[in-house]
This record gives sequence, C-alpha cells and structure tokens, in this order.
Amino acid sequence: MSQSTIFKFRLYVADSTQNATEATANLRALCRTHFAGRHKIEIVDVFREPTRAQAEGVRMTPTLIKLAPAPVKRIVGTLSQTQRVLETLGLKADTA
Repeated sequence: MSQSTIFKFRLYVADSTQNATEATANLRALCRTHFAGRHKIEIVDVFREPTRAQAEGVRMTPTLIKLAPAPVKRIVGTLSQTQRVLETLGLKADTA
C-alpha cells in the first residue's frame, strides 16, 4: 500500500464501558503506530445510534469495521492483540 493510502475505521461501542474504552485506546495506539497521519476514526455509540448499528449488522460491541482501503473487514473485541487485528483486517504490519 502506498504511503498516501488513507485508512478509515468505524468503531461501534456501547457507551463508556471498560471494553469500549480499551478498544478505543487500542485502536488509536494501533493507528498512531502503523498509520500515523493516514487514518480516520469514527466512534459510534450503539445506545445513541441503534438504527445505524443495526443497519450495519453490528450485534456485539466493540466492533471495528475497516472501511478503506477495500475490502471492508470487521473484528469484534477490545483490539488488544495488535498482530491479530492487523491480520484479521487484511493489513500487513510490514507495509502498514
């Protein structure tokens, strides 16, 4: 992937629970480390926007959706295992 690639993520969380806080912090750390200056993060609270979560098929939180670059991928959890998150989302640490 080129250095100009913008990575877009949408993280669905449930209010300010511990899992939501951990997932948010882990995603931000992952982006700072691997996509510095080349990422956008949107946080969506399923309690405030339940129809949006339902429309995207979010059944559990936290759920991370990688919107760009294609293909769209998703992972559920606190995102604490960076290598697993990168692999699941189809991203390689050496090119990220």
